[in-house]
Amino acid sequence: MCAKKGKVIQHDLHGRVAYDLGTEILRGDFAPASTLPREAELMERFGVSRTVLREALRTLTSKGLIESRPKIGTRVRPRDAWNLLDADVLEWYSRVAIPMQFALKLQEMREMIEPYAAALAAVNHDQNTLVRLDEAHQAMLDARTVDEWVRADLRFHLSVLNACSNELLVPLGTLIERTLEAQLQLNARRAEVFNASMAEHTAVFDAIAKRQPSAAREAMAGLLGVTRARIEG
Repeated sequence: MCAKKGKVIQHDLHGRVAYDLGTEILRGDFAPASTLPREAELMERFGVSRTVLREALRTLTSKGLIESRPKIGTRVRPRDAWNLLDADVLEWYSRVAIPMQFALKLQEMREMIEPYAAALAAVNHDQNTLVRLDEAHQAMLDARTVDEWVRADLRFHLSVLNACSNELLVPLGTLIERTLEAQLQLNARRAEVFNASMAEHTAVFDAIAKRQPSAAREAMAGLLGVTRARIEG
């Protein structure tokens, strides 16, 4: 029992160190090509053992943020090597990036993917995936608070990706889930009423349910146009 608890504590420690160092790199505190402080300095700073520190550094290495070279030390990799499509890195980046810039980059990604995904969902959905989309849509209709709306809205967009019957799109939804939820929360609070985009969501749902791919694509593009206007407003 004690051994198991120790492993959990160590995991929490190396995760905290990885998060702290990772966000500092993403924020620009350590510029690309710069060298991180020596192990002894980092161990003292974070109050952790060499084992914990090295596990944290291995985590950051696996995410493309750093690399270790003999006689050089641990160096920050170029920005184009960073794996921003790693769920942790994407969430860390969302916390330190300039909010408007990050929101627009996420929006651009959604505009490239979601209208076509809606068209695919209209063609490829089956009974199970349509039921899940229907349940999410109904939850949006039933929402009485911002938090209820946001949870249902997130379910709706993830259900559209799931209904495409393309297994490569489902992990994409999981990847952006945490950052998308924050954006949906912000959009709902900026609207005159939190469910102001209900009609646009219903248009997407109806087109998918009726197997009308062109209408589904246009409806999703229209919905995302409303989202962009709120971000830029």
